[in-house]
Amino acid sequence: MLTTDPPAPAAPAPTRRSPARLPLVLAAALGVLALCAALSLALGSRTIPLGTVIGALTGSEHGGDADVVTGLRVPRTLIGLAVGAALGVAGAVAQGVTRNPLASPVTLGINAGAGFAVVAAIYTFELTRPIEYIWFAFAGAALAAVTAYAMSRRGGDLDPVRLALGGTVLTVVLTSWTSALMLASHRTLDEARFWLAGSVAGRQLETLLPVLPFLALGLIGAFAVAPALNALALGDETAQSLGVPVARIRVLGGLAVVLLAGSAVAVAGPVAFIGLAAPHLVRPLLGNDHRALLPGCLIAGPVLLLAADVLGRLVARPSELEVGIVTAFLGAPLLAVLARKAAR
Repeated sequence: MLTTDPPAPAAPAPTRRSPARLPLVLAAALGVLALCAALSLALGSRTIPLGTVIGALTGSEHGGDADVVTGLRVPRTLIGLAVGAALGVAGAVAQGVTRNPLASPVTLGINAGAGFAVVAAIYTFELTRPIEYIWFAFAGAALAAVTAYAMSRRGGDLDPVRLALGGTVLTVVLTSWTSALMLASHRTLDEARFWLAGSVAGRQLETLLPVLPFLALGLIGAFAVAPALNALALGDETAQSLGVPVARIRVLGGLAVVLLAGSAVAVAGPVAFIGLAAPHLVRPLLGNDHRALLPGCLIAGPVLLLAADVLGRLVARPSELEVGIVTAFLGAPLLAVLARKAAR
Protein backbone atom coordinates (compact mmCIF):
# COMPACT_ATOMS: atom_id res chain seq x y z
CA MET A 1 0.00 0.00 0.00
CA LEU A 2 1.33 3.42 -0.89
CA THR A 3 1.63 5.86 1.97
CA THR A 4 2.18 9.56 1.94
CA ASP A 5 3.55 11.88 4.57
CA PRO A 6 0.96 14.03 6.34
CA PRO A 7 0.84 17.56 4.99
CA ALA A 8 3.14 20.00 6.74
CA PRO A 9 1.58 22.95 8.49
CA ALA A 10 2.16 25.93 6.26
CA ALA A 11 1.57 29.62 6.49
CA PRO A 12 -1.60 30.60 4.62
CA ALA A 13 -1.32 32.17 1.20
CA PRO A 14 -1.21 35.96 1.16
CA THR A 15 -4.53 37.72 1.60
CA ARG A 16 -5.12 41.43 1.81
CA ARG A 17 -7.64 43.50 3.70
CA SER A 18 -9.02 46.72 2.32
CA PRO A 19 -6.18 49.26 1.82
CA ALA A 20 -8.30 51.89 3.59
CA ARG A 21 -8.39 49.66 6.66
CA LEU A 22 -4.63 49.53 7.18
CA PRO A 23 -4.13 53.14 8.41
CA LEU A 24 -7.14 52.86 10.72
CA VAL A 25 -5.95 49.62 12.31
CA LEU A 26 -2.39 50.89 12.70
CA ALA A 27 -3.64 54.15 14.22
CA ALA A 28 -5.78 52.24 16.73
CA ALA A 29 -2.81 49.98 17.51
CA LEU A 30 -0.59 52.99 18.12
CA GLY A 31 -3.21 54.31 20.53
CA VAL A 32 -3.13 51.03 22.46
CA LEU A 33 0.67 51.14 22.45
CA ALA A 34 0.63 54.70 23.85
CA LEU A 35 -1.73 53.53 26.61
CA CYS A 36 0.57 50.61 27.48
CA ALA A 37 3.57 52.95 27.58
CA ALA A 38 1.71 55.35 29.88
CA LEU A 39 0.76 52.48 32.21
CA SER A 40 4.38 51.31 32.19
CA LEU A 41 5.47 54.76 33.37
CA ALA A 42 2.74 55.11 36.00
CA LEU A 43 2.40 51.64 37.54
CA GLY A 44 4.85 49.65 39.62
CA SER A 45 5.58 48.95 43.25
CA ARG A 46 3.70 52.19 43.78
CA THR A 47 1.38 54.11 41.50
CA ILE A 48 2.58 57.49 40.29
CA PRO A 49 -0.11 60.03 39.26
CA LEU A 50 -0.28 60.77 35.55
CA GLY A 51 0.33 64.46 36.23
CA THR A 52 3.61 63.64 37.95
CA VAL A 53 4.58 61.40 35.03
CA ILE A 54 3.92 64.20 32.54
CA GLY A 55 5.77 66.69 34.74
CA ALA A 56 8.77 64.37 34.96
CA LEU A 57 8.84 63.94 31.18
CA THR A 58 8.55 67.68 30.53
CA GLY A 59 11.06 68.62 33.22
CA SER A 60 8.66 70.56 35.42
CA GLU A 61 8.76 67.93 38.21
CA HIS A 62 11.92 66.92 40.07
CA GLY A 63 12.81 64.61 42.93
CA GLY A 64 10.86 61.76 44.48
CA ASP A 65 8.43 60.12 42.08
CA ALA A 66 9.70 62.20 39.16
CA ASP A 67 13.18 60.69 39.57
CA VAL A 68 11.65 57.20 39.63
CA VAL A 69 9.94 57.94 36.30
CA THR A 70 12.97 59.39 34.53
CA GLY A 71 15.64 57.20 36.12
CA LEU A 72 13.94 53.80 36.16
CA ARG A 73 10.67 53.61 34.28
CA VAL A 74 11.56 55.59 31.16
CA PRO A 75 14.59 53.37 30.33
CA ARG A 76 12.53 50.27 31.17
CA THR A 77 9.71 51.35 28.87
CA LEU A 78 12.01 52.29 25.99
CA ILE A 79 13.80 48.95 26.26
CA GLY A 80 10.42 47.20 26.32
CA LEU A 81 9.41 49.02 23.14
CA ALA A 82 12.62 48.02 21.34
CA VAL A 83 12.65 44.41 22.52
CA GLY A 84 8.95 43.91 21.79
CA ALA A 85 9.32 45.35 18.28
CA ALA A 86 12.31 43.12 17.55
CA LEU A 87 10.57 39.96 18.75
CA GLY A 88 7.27 40.73 17.01
CA VAL A 89 8.88 41.30 13.61
CA ALA A 90 11.30 38.38 14.08
CA GLY A 91 8.37 36.04 14.68
CA ALA A 92 6.53 37.19 11.55
CA VAL A 93 9.63 36.80 9.37
CA ALA A 94 10.45 33.39 10.88
CA GLN A 95 6.94 32.15 10.08
CA GLY A 96 7.16 33.54 6.55
CA VAL A 97 10.61 32.14 5.78
CA THR A 98 9.80 28.66 7.07
CA ARG A 99 6.10 28.61 5.98
CA ASN A 100 5.37 27.34 9.47
CA PRO A 101 2.76 29.10 11.66
CA LEU A 102 4.45 27.74 14.80
CA ALA A 103 7.86 29.21 14.00
CA SER A 104 9.34 31.86 16.30
CA PRO A 105 12.72 32.63 17.85
CA VAL A 106 11.72 30.31 20.72
CA THR A 107 10.44 27.32 18.75
CA LEU A 108 13.38 27.49 16.32
CA GLY A 109 15.89 27.31 19.19
CA ILE A 110 17.31 30.78 18.51
CA ASN A 111 16.55 32.13 22.00
CA ALA A 112 17.95 28.96 23.59
CA GLY A 113 21.12 29.26 21.50
CA ALA A 114 21.64 32.86 22.53
CA GLY A 115 20.94 32.00 26.17
CA PHE A 116 23.39 29.08 26.21
CA ALA A 117 26.13 31.18 24.58
CA VAL A 118 25.71 33.93 27.18
CA VAL A 119 25.74 31.51 30.12
CA ALA A 120 28.78 29.72 28.67
CA ALA A 121 30.53 33.10 28.37
CA ILE A 122 29.64 34.00 31.96
CA TYR A 123 30.98 30.62 33.11
CA THR A 124 34.19 30.82 31.05
CA PHE A 125 35.09 34.50 31.04
CA GLU A 126 33.39 35.62 34.29
CA LEU A 127 31.32 38.32 32.63
CA THR A 128 29.32 40.52 34.99
CA ARG A 129 27.50 43.14 32.88
CA PRO A 130 24.68 42.67 30.34
CA ILE A 131 26.51 44.95 27.91
CA GLU A 132 29.24 42.28 27.72
CA TYR A 133 26.75 39.61 26.65
CA ILE A 134 25.89 41.12 23.27
CA TRP A 135 28.36 39.38 20.97
CA PHE A 136 27.86 36.00 22.59
CA ALA A 137 24.09 36.33 22.23
CA PHE A 138 24.44 37.05 18.51
CA ALA A 139 26.86 34.15 18.01
CA GLY A 140 24.63 31.69 19.88
CA ALA A 141 21.52 32.82 18.00
CA ALA A 142 23.26 32.45 14.63
CA LEU A 143 24.65 28.97 15.38
CA ALA A 144 21.26 27.77 16.63
CA ALA A 145 19.51 29.10 13.51
CA VAL A 146 22.02 27.39 11.19
CA THR A 147 21.72 24.13 13.13
CA ALA A 148 17.91 24.15 13.06
CA TYR A 149 17.95 24.90 9.34
CA ALA A 150 20.42 22.08 8.64
CA MET A 151 18.27 19.63 10.63
CA SER A 152 15.21 20.58 8.58
CA ARG A 153 16.64 19.83 5.14
CA ARG A 154 14.86 17.05 3.31
CA GLY A 155 15.92 16.21 -0.22
CA GLY A 156 17.38 19.67 -0.65
CA ASP A 157 14.15 21.41 0.41
CA LEU A 158 13.08 22.98 3.69
CA ASP A 159 10.64 20.75 5.60
CA PRO A 160 8.49 22.87 7.96
CA VAL A 161 7.65 19.88 10.17
CA ARG A 162 11.29 18.91 10.58
CA LEU A 163 12.16 22.52 11.27
CA ALA A 164 9.64 22.73 14.12
CA LEU A 165 10.75 19.38 15.56
CA GLY A 166 14.43 20.20 15.12
CA GLY A 167 13.99 23.56 16.82
CA THR A 168 12.19 21.92 19.72
CA VAL A 169 14.90 19.29 20.15
CA LEU A 170 17.58 21.96 19.91
CA THR A 171 15.84 24.04 22.55
CA VAL A 172 15.64 21.09 24.94
CA VAL A 173 19.31 20.20 24.45
CA LEU A 174 20.59 23.75 24.82
CA THR A 175 18.39 24.41 27.84
CA SER A 176 19.79 21.27 29.49
CA TRP A 177 23.36 22.37 28.79
CA THR A 178 22.57 25.82 30.16
CA SER A 179 21.19 24.33 33.37
CA ALA A 180 24.26 22.12 33.72
CA LEU A 181 26.61 25.11 33.50
CA MET A 182 24.59 27.02 36.07
CA LEU A 183 24.58 24.09 38.49
CA ALA A 184 28.34 23.67 38.06
CA SER A 185 29.07 27.21 39.24
CA HIS A 186 27.26 29.19 41.94
CA ARG A 187 28.74 32.40 40.56
CA THR A 188 27.31 31.65 37.10
CA LEU A 189 23.96 30.76 38.66
CA ASP A 190 23.83 34.03 40.60
CA GLU A 191 24.86 36.08 37.59
CA ALA A 192 22.68 34.44 34.94
CA ARG A 193 19.45 33.37 36.61
CA PHE A 194 17.86 36.83 36.63
CA TRP A 195 18.87 37.46 33.02
CA LEU A 196 17.63 34.04 31.87
CA ALA A 197 14.19 34.70 33.35
CA GLY A 198 13.77 37.45 30.75
CA SER A 199 13.33 40.92 32.19
CA VAL A 200 13.46 44.61 31.32
CA ALA A 201 13.65 45.65 34.97
CA GLY A 202 16.81 47.38 36.12
CA ARG A 203 18.11 47.81 32.57
CA GLN A 204 19.63 51.15 31.61
CA LEU A 205 19.79 52.68 28.16
CA GLU A 206 23.52 51.94 27.98
CA THR A 207 22.51 48.29 27.60
CA LEU A 208 20.24 49.06 24.64
CA LEU A 209 22.37 51.55 22.72
CA PRO A 210 25.06 49.08 21.51
CA VAL A 211 22.47 46.76 19.93
CA LEU A 212 20.41 49.47 18.22
CA PRO A 213 22.44 49.34 14.96
CA PHE A 214 21.93 45.57 14.73
CA LEU A 215 18.24 45.91 15.57
CA ALA A 216 17.86 48.55 12.88
CA LEU A 217 19.65 46.35 10.31
CA GLY A 218 17.36 43.47 11.24
CA LEU A 219 14.27 45.61 10.74
CA ILE A 220 15.54 46.92 7.39
CA GLY A 221 16.27 43.37 6.23
CA ALA A 222 12.86 42.15 7.40
CA PHE A 223 10.93 44.84 5.55
CA ALA A 224 13.13 44.38 2.46
CA VAL A 225 12.15 40.70 2.10
CA ALA A 226 8.46 41.24 2.93
CA PRO A 227 7.20 41.12 -0.71
CA ALA A 228 9.21 37.96 -1.38
CA LEU A 229 7.77 36.30 1.73
CA ASN A 230 4.34 36.61 0.11
CA ALA A 231 5.62 34.58 -2.83
CA LEU A 232 7.23 31.98 -0.53
CA ALA A 233 3.84 31.35 1.06
CA LEU A 234 2.70 29.96 -2.32
CA GLY A 235 5.43 27.31 -2.28
CA ASP A 236 9.03 27.20 -3.45
CA GLU A 237 8.27 26.16 -7.02
CA THR A 238 5.67 28.88 -7.50
CA ALA A 239 7.96 31.47 -5.95
CA GLN A 240 10.80 30.45 -8.27
CA SER A 241 8.50 30.65 -11.28
CA LEU A 242 7.70 34.22 -10.23
CA GLY A 243 11.41 35.05 -10.26
CA VAL A 244 11.97 35.00 -6.50
CA PRO A 245 15.47 33.77 -5.48
CA VAL A 246 14.18 31.42 -2.79
CA ALA A 247 17.52 30.44 -1.27
CA ARG A 248 18.71 34.04 -1.07
CA ILE A 249 15.47 35.24 0.50
CA ARG A 250 15.67 32.51 3.14
CA VAL A 251 19.24 33.49 3.99
CA LEU A 252 18.38 37.20 4.20
CA GLY A 253 15.23 36.52 6.18
CA GLY A 254 17.09 34.19 8.52
CA LEU A 255 19.79 36.81 9.03
CA ALA A 256 17.13 39.39 9.89
CA VAL A 257 15.61 37.01 12.46
CA VAL A 258 19.04 36.35 14.03
CA LEU A 259 19.80 40.08 14.27
CA LEU A 260 16.41 40.89 15.78
CA ALA A 261 16.23 37.95 18.18
CA GLY A 262 19.90 38.29 19.14
CA SER A 263 19.41 41.98 19.91
CA ALA A 264 16.36 41.27 22.05
CA VAL A 265 17.99 38.43 23.98
CA ALA A 266 21.19 40.40 24.53
CA VAL A 267 19.23 43.20 26.21
CA ALA A 268 16.38 41.46 28.02
CA GLY A 269 17.20 37.76 28.10
CA PRO A 270 15.17 35.03 26.36
CA VAL A 271 11.62 36.43 26.55
CA ALA A 272 9.26 33.76 25.23
CA PHE A 273 6.17 33.76 22.99
CA ILE A 274 6.08 37.43 21.92
CA GLY A 275 7.38 36.44 18.49
CA LEU A 276 4.86 33.61 18.24
CA ALA A 277 1.81 35.53 19.41
CA ALA A 278 2.21 38.88 17.63
CA PRO A 279 1.73 37.61 14.03
CA HIS A 280 -1.29 35.51 15.02
CA LEU A 281 -2.92 38.52 16.66
CA VAL A 282 -2.24 40.79 13.68
CA ARG A 283 -3.31 38.45 10.83
CA PRO A 284 -7.06 38.55 11.57
CA LEU A 285 -6.91 42.36 11.40
CA LEU A 286 -4.50 43.00 8.53
CA GLY A 287 -4.38 39.73 6.59
CA ASN A 288 -1.37 37.65 5.57
CA ASP A 289 0.31 40.17 3.27
CA HIS A 290 3.70 40.69 4.90
CA ARG A 291 3.82 44.29 3.71
CA ALA A 292 0.99 44.97 6.18
CA LEU A 293 1.77 42.18 8.64
CA LEU A 294 5.26 43.42 9.55
CA PRO A 295 4.16 46.99 10.48
CA GLY A 296 1.39 45.45 12.55
CA CYS A 297 3.84 43.19 14.37
CA LEU A 298 6.16 46.14 14.89
CA ILE A 299 3.40 47.60 17.07
CA ALA A 300 1.84 44.42 18.46
CA GLY A 301 5.15 43.12 19.83
CA PRO A 302 5.74 46.13 22.14
CA VAL A 303 2.07 46.13 23.17
CA LEU A 304 2.32 42.50 24.29
CA LEU A 305 5.63 42.97 26.07
CA LEU A 306 4.68 46.16 27.91
CA ALA A 307 1.30 44.71 28.90
CA ALA A 308 3.01 41.58 30.27
CA ASP A 309 5.58 43.71 32.09
CA VAL A 310 2.88 45.86 33.72
CA LEU A 311 0.92 42.74 34.69
CA GLY A 312 4.05 41.28 36.28
CA ARG A 313 4.43 44.39 38.43
CA LEU A 314 0.83 44.24 39.68
CA VAL A 315 0.23 40.56 40.46
CA ALA A 316 2.92 40.36 43.18
CA ARG A 317 2.94 43.95 44.43
CA PRO A 318 5.17 45.37 45.94
CA SER A 319 7.42 42.68 44.42
CA GLU A 320 7.12 41.76 40.75
CA LEU A 321 7.39 38.89 38.28
CA GLU A 322 9.87 39.08 35.42
CA VAL A 323 8.24 39.68 32.05
CA GLY A 324 9.65 36.40 30.72
CA ILE A 325 7.78 34.47 33.39
CA VAL A 326 4.51 36.24 32.58
CA THR A 327 4.82 35.69 28.82
CA ALA A 328 5.72 32.02 29.33
CA PHE A 329 2.71 31.52 31.62
CA LEU A 330 0.34 33.16 29.13
CA GLY A 331 2.02 31.87 25.99
CA ALA A 332 2.06 28.14 26.76
CA PRO A 333 -1.73 27.77 26.28
CA LEU A 334 -1.46 29.79 23.07
CA LEU A 335 1.18 27.42 21.70
CA ALA A 336 -1.05 24.43 22.52
CA VAL A 337 -4.01 26.02 20.72
CA LEU A 338 -1.93 26.89 17.66
CA ALA A 339 -0.38 23.41 17.52
CA ARG A 340 -3.84 21.83 17.66
CA LYS A 341 -5.08 24.17 14.93
CA ALA A 342 -2.07 23.36 12.72
CA ALA A 343 -2.63 19.63 13.25
CA ARG A 344 -6.23 19.97 12.05
